Amino acid sequence: MSQTLSASTLLTIAFAPLMGAILTGVWGTKLGGNWIGKRLTHTIAVLGVLLSFVLSALVLKQVIDGATFNATVYQWMVIGHLKMEVGFLVDSLTAMMMCVVTFVSLMVHIYTIGYMEEDEGYNRFFAYISLFTFAMLMLVMSNNLLQLFFGWEAVGLVSYLLIGFWFNKPTAIFANMKAFLVNRVGDFGFILGIGLIVAFTGSLDYAEVFAKSSELAKLSLPGTDWMLVTVICICLFIGAMGKSAQFPLHVWLPDSMEGPTPISALIHAATMVTAGIFMVARMSPLFELSDAALSFIIVIGSITALFMGFLGIIQNDIKRVVAYSTLSQLGYMTVALGASAYSVAVFHLMTHAFFKALLFLGAGSVIMGCHHNQDIRFMGGLRKYMPITWITSLLGSLALIGTPFFAGFYSKDSIIEAVHFSHLWGSGFANFAVLAGVFVTAFYSFRMYFLVFHGKERYDQNPDAQHDDHHAAHADQHSDHGHSSKPHESPWVVWLPLVLLAIPSVVIGFFAISPMLFGDFFKGAIFVNEAAHPAMKELAEDFHGATQMALHAVTTLPLWLAIAGVALAYYLYMVNTALPAKIQARVQPIYKLLENKYYLDWFNENVLARGARMLGTGLWKQGDQRIIDGGIVNGSWKLVGCFSNIVRRLQTGYLYHYALSMIVGIFVLMTYFVWMAK
Repeated sequence: MSQTLSASTLLTIAFAPLMGAILTGVWGTKLGGNWIGKRLTHTIAVLGVLLSFVLSALVLKQVIDGATFNATVYQWMVIGHLKMEVGFLVDSLTAMMMCVVTFVSLMVHIYTIGYMEEDEGYNRFFAYISLFTFAMLMLVMSNNLLQLFFGWEAVGLVSYLLIGFWFNKPTAIFANMKAFLVNRVGDFGFILGIGLIVAFTGSLDYAEVFAKSSELAKLSLPGTDWMLVTVICICLFIGAMGKSAQFPLHVWLPDSMEGPTPISALIHAATMVTAGIFMVARMSPLFELSDAALSFIIVIGSITALFMGFLGIIQNDIKRVVAYSTLSQLGYMTVALGASAYSVAVFHLMTHAFFKALLFLGAGSVIMGCHHNQDIRFMGGLRKYMPITWITSLLGSLALIGTPFFAGFYSKDSIIEAVHFSHLWGSGFANFAVLAGVFVTAFYSFRMYFLVFHGKERYDQNPDAQHDDHHAAHADQHSDHGHSSKPHESPWVVWLPLVLLAIPSVVIGFFAISPMLFGDFFKGAIFVNEAAHPAMKELAEDFHGATQMALHAVTTLPLWLAIAGVALAYYLYMVNTALPAKIQARVQPIYKLLENKYYLDWFNENVLARGARMLGTGLWKQGDQRIIDGGIVNGSWKLVGCFSNIVRRLQTGYLYHYALSMIVGIFVLMTYFVWMAK
């Protein structure tokens, strides 16, 4: 077979969702006169993403057989020796990401048909999620930093539109503005990193930049003794901190739950939040040159993995529990990046995409079944009413906590082992954080599971049912979906994606771990300096097959920590249900700290934002009004006016005044020259 992929196929993969977005966004909305209805809208959008997925799967098969693609498809401009181009780099890393993105997006598109059926923005929503898919594909398929940045900003822009989809809700508008601003902070660091790369390599192309990486390693940042490559990598990772919601730039992600549930799954499972993880893995030839940058990454990831998990323990909104779980798992991926286990991070990205999308869509199914109540304290006993949602959510939860033979077990345990073998500064804390996070994850995951699907039925006890997932104005028309007040199973277009996502959530780790982590799957796509960072080498020596790894888990600490977390959740929320309230009363200061999310939002709003506003006001009033306008602008014209007023008095128009001035002038000049002659 040919060793080069077809450019037309790759263009079709990228642009099929874009065409769906254009058709549905123009002719399916008021912009184009609502020419096409709901049925044609979702048909066009689903077919576009389905085509992308099928072709992506074919491309992955070709890549496994040895095919690659790295070429320019369009040259935008040339400035001196700097080329700005649109091009594709399709290797094993890209092909895997293309399949994950398009498959999860396809599931979300199908799910949306049932979930958003009665929303007046139905067509607009399909246009947004198709556009989001296009932006993410352009990001992962890029072969240069310019296109990477375009995709990076495009997913941020569309996420702004999706989080604020219900633009009449003040909380949604606040959430999308918060996400936009926090991501701008990260993106500032990201573009600085790109700028430094361009300044010192003269290229935006990945291959050319990586070819000059050894030269970058010998340079210092001008005016400092800092290694240039360290500064570049930290700047790039700051961009990843914003996009992949790492501490302290994580604050936007929980609030993004104000958007509809389908976009919560799309943003938090396989697309936007994983962009930073993908970018660091793609840039591994640069990151391998700086231990300082890797240590920074591993510490930030450890903090996120552990402390965001703590916040999931006290959440009562079903979507927010899953959101904090996403934050914690992104921390695990980041820790793996810091340990130079890039393939493990990407492996967890893949497995996490399936079971986290499953959990988000399962949460949405529960919300629909409970008539848009999102408070898990007023659910309970849903297993008998929603059997498909129950079993798929259980499978997703088991994958999340790392149950042997499930997908999450293979990727999560590999991260823990990789950190154990790392010798970088910060790896000791990271080792503790990822182990403690196992217990925390199991506890909050099964706290939610038991409160929602087991125990006493409480769905009729909610005094203030939430309607966070739909317009308040449309709450009544959404309330029943034609059913009685009891919970009910969702329609097939909602539960079918759950079943399809549950399959890879269970089996994909077993089949993929060997080729992805210990085979040649990522050869040429990810670079690791095994002499300096031996974690992957140590992992390979201890790996004896997927079955043996799962059986060996019974002798390891992570499994027993997970079992302990599940057991504690069962005892507190199924056996001794009065105990959680007593514990909360005893540890009220800690509970308040967690409830206020470590006061980071308060700090951002009252210190950073208020400080920035005070600084801006001070510069405006003191700098602009008083110094620039009052001193320089107004002061200059006043000085000129005063001088002119004095000079004007000398211009009298009388001849004898001018004659006298001439005589006085001649006398002064003569006196000066005589004095100088002496």
